[in-house]
Amino acid sequence: MPPNDAKNAPGRFNLMHYRDSTIVADYGHNPHAMRALVSAFDALPCTESTKRTVVISGAGDRRDEDLRNLTRVLGDAFDNIVLFEDACQRGRADGEVIALLREGLQGAQRASHVEEIRGEFIAIDRGLEMLKPGDQCLVLVDQVEEALEHLQKRISEG
Repeated sequence: MPPNDAKNAPGRFNLMHYRDSTIVADYGHNPHAMRALVSAFDALPCTESTKRTVVISGAGDRRDEDLRNLTRVLGDAFDNIVLFEDACQRGRADGEVIALLREGLQGAQRASHVEEIRGEFIAIDRGLEMLKPGDQCLVLVDQVEEALEHLQKRISEG
């Protein structure tokens, strides 16, 4: 069976490679999905120097605790966290979703670097900039088709 890609399962563990690093794009946006993604990342080949980066936002219509739990899970599994907000906040004020995601990172065991960015594609670009050969990146896409197209464009540019 072929791996998931943007053509056969858009936004579902779409595995890509960029400058000798591994990228996974996924639409998961709940704590259960985050735990499953972390388990999948734990199974990926890595070395002691492998850094993990995650690019994430949250849907504004979720409960505060659910938004905190997203990053609570990821903060223990990823070194670099790129938080982003975009135009669609689903009723939340600007900055509110990022603030809740940041709260979830309090006490994180692994996260050592956190950035906040306005705009999904700018956040994706920042996540890619951070990668070195052998690194891994999880991009939790919001605008699935557009974000996957953006990633493919960046990958093709090398």
